[in-house]
Amino acid sequence: MTVITVNGTERKLQVDPATPLLWVLREQLELTGTKFGCGIAQCGACTVHVNGVAIRSCMTPVSAVAGQNVSTIEGLAPSSDELHPLQQAWIDEQVPQCGYCQSGQLMSAAALLAKNPSPSDSDIDDAMSGNICRCGMYSRIRKAIKTAAGVQQFDPALVDFVQEVNNG
Repeated sequence: MTVITVNGTERKLQVDPATPLLWVLREQLELTGTKFGCGIAQCGACTVHVNGVAIRSCMTPVSAVAGQNVSTIEGLAPSSDELHPLQQAWIDEQVPQCGYCQSGQLMSAAALLAKNPSPSDSDIDDAMSGNICRCGMYSRIRKAIKTAAGVQQFDPALVDFVQEVNNG
């Protein structure tokens, strides 16, 4: 028997301890928001949090998270009536295209903001480098993370214009 807490609920599981966490989440617990991408922990689609740290669930045996707190995309929002600020920013900034990678992207972004509530572009790029978006929405992802963090976005052309006006 393996015991893990998933999205705040303790779960007792009769599974082979070597079973990847991803398959336990999807098949045993029917939490299908976490996606299977590459199966070798390279694309980030399967990202979940274990004790607040972003990990790749496709390569993590369920035995490695026994007794720990696992959070999935289904547990990201504070309640069923409201979205997490990142989820709202994803909508506002029109991030999703095909949407397949989005749960992993959101979980990586949430781990970043938990550690660094005001990330720079470089911080975001570093934290998100393990998440692949086949649709190429990287600039929108960065913008959504900054929006959720409350970091002001300035159009470079507007900055140049303001500098020209100020310089005379």
